[in-house]
Amino acid sequence: MPSFAAQQCLFRAYDIRGSRQHFTTDFVYAVGNAFAHLYRVANYHLEDSDVKNSATTQNDSLNNHTGKNTDTTIVVIGYDMRFGSDAIAQTLTNILTQHGLQVIQLGLITTPMMAFWAEQYQGHGIVVTASHSAKDILGIKWLVNHKSPNSSEIQLLYQQLTDNYSHSQRNAQDTPLNTLDIPVPTNQNDISGEQVIEVYIDAIVQVFRQIYPTHKPHSNNYSSSNRLDLVVVIDCLHGATSNIAQRLFDRFCRQIIMLNDTADGSFPFGNPDPTEPYRLRQLQQSVLHHQADIGIAFDGDGDRLMVVDNSGSVVIADHLLYLLAQVALAERPTPLTDSSLTSQILFDIKCSHHLPKLLSELGTVPVISKTGSSFMRQQMQHADSQILFAGELSGHFIFNDQRFIIYDDAMYAALRLLHWLAAADDINGNGKRSLTDITHCLPAMVNTADHYLPMPTIPESDCSFVEQLSRLCQYLRKLVEMAVEEDADDDLIQTGLPSLCRCSANRQRITLEQARYLLPVGTKLSCIDGVRLDFANGFGVLRQSNTSHKLTARFAGDTLEDLKEIQAKFAALCHHFDKKLARQIATMPAE
Repeated sequence: MPSFAAQQCLFRAYDIRGSRQHFTTDFVYAVGNAFAHLYRVANYHLEDSDVKNSATTQNDSLNNHTGKNTDTTIVVIGYDMRFGSDAIAQTLTNILTQHGLQVIQLGLITTPMMAFWAEQYQGHGIVVTASHSAKDILGIKWLVNHKSPNSSEIQLLYQQLTDNYSHSQRNAQDTPLNTLDIPVPTNQNDISGEQVIEVYIDAIVQVFRQIYPTHKPHSNNYSSSNRLDLVVVIDCLHGATSNIAQRLFDRFCRQIIMLNDTADGSFPFGNPDPTEPYRLRQLQQSVLHHQADIGIAFDGDGDRLMVVDNSGSVVIADHLLYLLAQVALAERPTPLTDSSLTSQILFDIKCSHHLPKLLSELGTVPVISKTGSSFMRQQMQHADSQILFAGELSGHFIFNDQRFIIYDDAMYAALRLLHWLAAADDINGNGKRSLTDITHCLPAMVNTADHYLPMPTIPESDCSFVEQLSRLCQYLRKLVEMAVEEDADDDLIQTGLPSLCRCSANRQRITLEQARYLLPVGTKLSCIDGVRLDFANGFGVLRQSNTSHKLTARFAGDTLEDLKEIQAKFAALCHHFDKKLARQIATMPAE
C-alpha cells in the first residue's frame, strides 16, 4: 500500500500543487476516491444564510442543463492547458462516475469558469490546474458547496486518501499519469465546448446590460455603436484564457489586439504569471506600438489580472485594487444595498500603507485580510457580509455586488474596469480621461517586489520565527507605550514589563531608545498573517508563505530613502534571530 509520503508536500494552503513526478497513477486514483467520498457526504442543500447564490444571470440554454432539482450529486470538471491536466481530469471523471456521481465535463477552461458552472448546479467543481506555476508543475483546485477548502480541510483530504486507499484497487505500476490510455465512461453528461463558452459569455453580457442599460443591444451581441471606444491589448500568456478571451472581449470592445493567445502548456515565452518582473514587457511594447488605451494580462488559469496603462507602464497592483474598488462602489446596485450599512473593501496584508486611507476617502471601510483569495471568498460568502469588493497584491480581485459569481475572475474584472474607464469623463470635460491620467493622481511610492527568503531555524525553541518576531514586536510596542504613559526611565520600564517574547526579547536587552527607533509612537502593528508594520512614511511585511517553507517579504516607502529606512528597521528586528536574513532584507532592491 503506497504511503504517499512524497505527495504530502503537494497539499498546500489553497490547493494540491507540485512537481508532475508526484502525480503518479496510484496517487491520482487515491485523490479521485477521496473526492468521491468528499462529495457524497457533503451537505448538498445549504441554507440561504450559509452561502450567497450570486449568479443571478441565467438564460434558457443554461436552465436546460442545470441539475438543481435532482437528487443526483453533480460535479463539474475541467482542466487547463498543461501537459497531463486533461488526463488527470479524465481519470477523476472516471472515478467519480464509478462512485455514482454525475460528472459534467467542461473541457479546457479557466478556474473562474469552473466556479461559474459549479454555481449553476450544486456548487461542486474540480479544475486540474497549476495556475501561474512553471510548466513542470501540475495541480488541482476544487469547490464543495460553492466554497474553496481551507488549509485544514486540504490536510484532512490528504489524511483520508492515505487512510482509505487500498493498493488492491489498482494493479497498475506507479507511473506518471500522462502515459496512460484512459477509457471514456459511457454515462457522462457533457455540455458541448461551444455551450460551455457561450453560456458563460452570455451571462457576463447580461451583467453589463444591467449596469449600463443605455448600452442594451437588441441582440446578444453589442452593436458596433455600443461597443467600448477603446483599443485594448490582451496578453493571455498562452494560458487557459487563450480559449475564450477574444470571443468575450469582441462582444464589448471595438478593437482588440491579442498576444500569446494559443493555449500552450510548454509556455514558450515563460511562466504564465503576469506578476513576475519583466513578464509584461511584450504587452508594454505592444500598447505603445498600437497607441492602445490599455493592456491587460491574465495568468495561466485566468484568476489573476495585471494592467498596463496607455503610457506603457505597469499599473501597480495597489493602484489597480483601488481603481477596481472605485468601480465596485460606483456601480453598486442601489436596490440591493441597505443604505444604513457602510460597504467594506477587503485587501490583503501585503498591500501598501496608502491603500487604507485612499479607501476611507471613498466613504468605505477598509479591512485588512490574510493573504489568499480563498480566505477572502470565504469571508464574502457569509450572508451578513458587508464586503462589496476584495483584492490582493497578487492580482486576485473579487466583486460581491450580487451581479455575478463571488470569484476572482480576471476577465470579468478587466471588463468591469474597461466599462468604467470608457465612461470616465475628463476632469475639465474635454473627453475621456486616460488611465495614465487617473493613476498619476494616486500617491507615488517606491517598493520592493515580493521576495521569497529562507526561513530561519531558531534553536531550542518551540516557536516559529514568525511567532517570535511577532512577540518581539508586541514587546517593543508595549515598551514604547509604557514609556509614554509612565514617563519612566528605561530601567524601571524594562523591570516592570512582562515579557511577551520569552524566547526572543530576553536573548538580547533592547533599550528604550532602540525600541523607539524600531517602532516609533504611532506605528501600527498587525499580526494576523505574519508581521506587518505601518509607519508614517511606508510599511513592511514578513510572513510565512502559504505555498512553501519560505518567508515572503515586501517593503514600500514614499521615497527611496523612506524605503531603505524601513528595510533597515526590519533588518534590525531580524538581526536578533538570523544575521543572514537581516542582510538579505537590508539589500533588497527597489523595483
